[in-house]
Amino acid sequence: MDLILRGARLPDDPTRTVDIGIEGGRIAAVEPRLAAEGETLDLGGRLVSPGFVETHIHLDKSCILERCNSSRGDLEEAIGEVAKAKGGFTPEDVYERGRRTLEKCILNGTTHMRTQLEVDPGIGLRGFEGVKRLVQDYRWAIDVEICVFPQEGLLNNPGTDELMLAALSGGASVVGAAPYTDADPHGQIDRVFEMAREFDVDIDMHLDFGPSPDGLDLDYVCDLAERFGRGGRTAIGHVTKLSAASPERFDAAARRMADAGVALTVLPSTDLFLMGRHMEHSVMRGVTPAHKLLHRGVNCSLSTNNVLNPFTPFGDCSLIRMANLNANVCQIGAKDDIRACFDMVTARSARLMNLSGYGLAPGDWADLVVLDCETPEAAVAELAPVLHAFKRGRRTMTRKPAELHRPGREAA
Repeated sequence: MDLILRGARLPDDPTRTVDIGIEGGRIAAVEPRLAAEGETLDLGGRLVSPGFVETHIHLDKSCILERCNSSRGDLEEAIGEVAKAKGGFTPEDVYERGRRTLEKCILNGTTHMRTQLEVDPGIGLRGFEGVKRLVQDYRWAIDVEICVFPQEGLLNNPGTDELMLAALSGGASVVGAAPYTDADPHGQIDRVFEMAREFDVDIDMHLDFGPSPDGLDLDYVCDLAERFGRGGRTAIGHVTKLSAASPERFDAAARRMADAGVALTVLPSTDLFLMGRHMEHSVMRGVTPAHKLLHRGVNCSLSTNNVLNPFTPFGDCSLIRMANLNANVCQIGAKDDIRACFDMVTARSARLMNLSGYGLAPGDWADLVVLDCETPEAAVAELAPVLHAFKRGRRTMTRKPAELHRPGREAA
């Protein structure tokens, strides 16, 4: 074997320990006391999971706080401030800022990513060029796919359509949308579905980002997903409007999404930061309870979204932290729902992105993380640090466990 991880606990059965044999970049065997030779790493009963999956993050506009104002802290200000800042973006600048963010993701155990990327006449393809080079340079640690979308409108922003087509022809593998920025939201959604069919790519839309459940566009997206056979290949992000929906409207939306095969990514940090700005007391959380959608058959993921910009002036790129934040905000206490938060940054995220070879079975890629805990529930509840990460069986990062220095031990 190329590598043997001994004494590992697995998410599905953390009551026992097993050994994981890795060969040729894939998992070759998972069994107790594996009879094999090779480089060995003793995990001491710690949890091993498939690597974390970031389904929705903006590398191109991360780390620009010093270039922007954030006095009101609302969505309109964030879009406007970033639009002004984008005029100064160069491929090299995007690469350098994206590198800082991407390395944080890798250090926190992320092995797969879908990054959202803006194109419009103001930025052109400069952001795309910078991120595309970043994707290639970090393939040793993380697989990154690019979702191109029109943050500042599509039908009402001449030249954007052509730029999206150029990016899709040049390597973007997912097409996105932000219909709430367009004069004709359904027209933008129609056009994005056309692009998806033309290039045979998945769809991932920013959708229904607002404080009330009025005018949900998710119903229209579900209709198109069914009409064009895009179930399982269509995801929507944010949908903060559902957080304010009545139980009856919430249930109806959940049934519609489950039937159409439309998945949801919740972005707890950004949704918390931007929602409720119109309120002066009893401020709404604005975070849709993804675990309740899971109960109704909808696939969901949790993700980071923005890092150190006016949309979210925070972020260390830890998906375990995002799972913990979501559990706190949504007041999750049931063991199965805490476990679901872990699943929404691992297996469920992988399912949303239609990843192949993801898992812990023989034959799966050895894209793994080792956490300083014994169970998925403990990982979420205690913000367990990632001690090791592996990509195709090669170790990509190591973090030493914290150590207490007790009095009198130094001389021993």
